[in-house]
Amino acid sequence: MAINELRSISTFAKAVELGSIRRAAIAQGVTPQAASQAIAQLEQHLGVRLLHRTTRGLSLTDEGQQFLESTLPAVAMLERALHAVRGAKDEVAGPLRIVGPRSGFAQVLMPVVDEFCRQHPKVTPDVQLDDGIGNWVQDRVDVGFRIGGPPAEGLIARRLFPVQLLICAAPDYLRAHGTPASLDELARHRCSVFRHPATGHITPWYVRVGQEVLHRPVAGVLSTNDVDAELQAILGATVIGQVSSMYAAPLVRAGKLVPVLTEHLTDHISLHLYYGSRAAQPRRVRAFIDLAVQRLADNASFVLTAKELASMQPRRRGRPHR
Repeated sequence: MAINELRSISTFAKAVELGSIRRAAIAQGVTPQAASQAIAQLEQHLGVRLLHRTTRGLSLTDEGQQFLESTLPAVAMLERALHAVRGAKDEVAGPLRIVGPRSGFAQVLMPVVDEFCRQHPKVTPDVQLDDGIGNWVQDRVDVGFRIGGPPAEGLIARRLFPVQLLICAAPDYLRAHGTPASLDELARHRCSVFRHPATGHITPWYVRVGQEVLHRPVAGVLSTNDVDAELQAILGATVIGQVSSMYAAPLVRAGKLVPVLTEHLTDHISLHLYYGSRAAQPRRVRAFIDLAVQRLADNASFVLTAKELASMQPRRRGRPHR
């Protein structure tokens, strides 16, 4: 049914309810002329007269009475549906679909989700973490997080904080194997590498040399497609690896990890929050975006300062004597 027919039927039903085309026009926010024309077009479309119009008012014809009885339940259902949708848009309630990277991101995201759920218990989050970038429309995403830019055109991206890539080792590893003094010395160390879950490819280490960010292939003695598994191997002093500051910063500050070769640290990528047009967002989506930005934008918990890095840099020494 075309939209003009829906409006005409609604105008007709409202005119009968209020006993006046003029009152129906006021209720629907249109001119009396437009309301009268809508009813006339409906009558012409149906080929029957629905209303008797006089200077004293209006009354239903037999056909009009039959048509009203047939359409009134549908009109009432439509009005309830429209009211429900408008109410849902203004209420902080309902489903909230959130997507983000799987690798090591849960500890960044879930405290925000937990706080949001406490503030808005009527919201039901659906959190999907995946290192592959899906289809925004098909996945019905409300809010997304990605390391890098947005995954598709037409989305709004908000940078939250830079992601540092740190070469780290556990203190016990450095005591056992020494501290590398240069990138070339990494060839003599037990390194870990990350295999991207979506592609299966080994991810090179990213290092800064002068003003350039270079991809440096590393021969790993351990490869894994799970960040938590790699991190446990590094913490267990089995390997030395490159770790994102999102989850390395707290461990560095606690003394469980030691950054090395910090002059080659890179922060050329950032964590972004992305979403569609803000104009038509339900309140639950706007509220979550606002909280996520408030909690994560420029959050120092996930970034090490230059002063911290300088104070934590270990004294360089070669391999220990056997």
